[in-house]
Parts: sequence; structure tokens; C-alpha cells
Amino acid sequence: MAHILVIEDHLSLLRSVSASLRESGWQVDGVLTLAEADSRLDSSIDLIILDLTLPDGSGIDWLTRLRLAGLKTRVLILTARDAVEDRVTGLDAGADDYLVKPFALNELLARVRAILRRDSVQEPHSLSLLSLSIDLVNRKAIRAGRLLSLQNRQFELLAYLLKFPNQIVTREMIARDVWKEQTATWTNVIEVQINQLRKQLDLPGETPLLHTVRNQGYVLGEAS
Repeated sequence: MAHILVIEDHLSLLRSVSASLRESGWQVDGVLTLAEADSRLDSSIDLIILDLTLPDGSGIDWLTRLRLAGLKTRVLILTARDAVEDRVTGLDAGADDYLVKPFALNELLARVRAILRRDSVQEPHSLSLLSLSIDLVNRKAIRAGRLLSLQNRQFELLAYLLKFPNQIVTREMIARDVWKEQTATWTNVIEVQINQLRKQLDLPGETPLLHTVRNQGYVLGEAS
């Protein structure tokens, strides 16, 4: 049975969400503050449902701190902040999904099931291609013995591209699976992150690994 921690300062919503999760067969702890969350957070928690505006601090700052400390627990942000910039900030901070209030309980439950399914399939601990390798557990990327300095989103982008070696990965795929935001396809945010990743990955004098295929997407691998 999965164990879910819900952090929500509106008591009626906390009770409603917690009850629905329990009826779906999960073990649930509900708290109103980040301080309470810290006291409940341990290795038994499989998923955190996190509000962003809480009486004792920012959910984004709390999540960022925990991710930097090495927290691997899945996180679903549940908030009234519906701007694209807020969603990008939340996902960049380390959230696995983002759902805007008001929401349908059925959609919340479906997203929880989808997140928990990710951990039911054994994921590889590392990926490699030619002189590039990444450690998915410790979130390190190395090319030809050189440790890459990547931001969270750049690491996630590189890991995603490595799942499709020598194949075209479209912007739509990246928006859906990495950004989890379809509108990212019509902004330059993906292109900016690709360019930043390329600067880290392909130094002058090295054989380029990350290629842009005009009007199609990107390929990680040998040039065709």
C-alpha cells in the first residue's frame, strides 16, 4: 500500500483529498504546515501532495531545499497558481506533476496512480552513450571523464534524450514528458535549455553529441 503525505492548509480540502485517497486504498497522512510535514517525512512516504502557499513558508522553497538534500520522493504540486511561469518554476524545483485548483478529484486520483506506477517499474540506475554516461540515482553526468555542471531541468532533459539514442526527439515529446506542459512547445524555453545543455556537453574540439534536426527536434548521438 502506497503511503501519501498531503500538505494543505485549507482544512476542508485536506479532509476531502485525504478521504478520497484513503477510499482508493492508500495510506494517507494529512498536515496543515511545513513544520508538521518535516516531522512526518521519512522513507515510508511514497508521494507528497504539496500546496505552495502555506502559513509557515513557501512550498517551492521547501521542495527546493529537500531536493538539494537528496529527497527522491515523488511530489505532486496542488495549487491555485495557474500561470505557465508558476508551473515551470514548480517543475524546475523538482515536482513530478502539477495540478491547478479547482480540480476534479477523479483527475487527482488518476495523476496519483500515474505517478505511483512510475515507481512500480524498475528503472535503470544509469544510462550511457558513446563517451557520455549519467548516474540517475546521484544525478551526475560525465562525458569523457569530465563531470558536467547541469541544472535540474538540464539533467532531466539529458536523461530523457538518452532514452532515445540516435533517434529524433520532438519538442512536443519534451514538453509533454519533461516539462509536462504542452505550451512549452510554442515558447523558446526548450531551445534555450537545449543550447545550455549543448554548451556543457560539447566542448570545442569534441565530437558533437547533441544535434538539432530542423523542423523536427533533436538527436543525441552520432551525426548522421
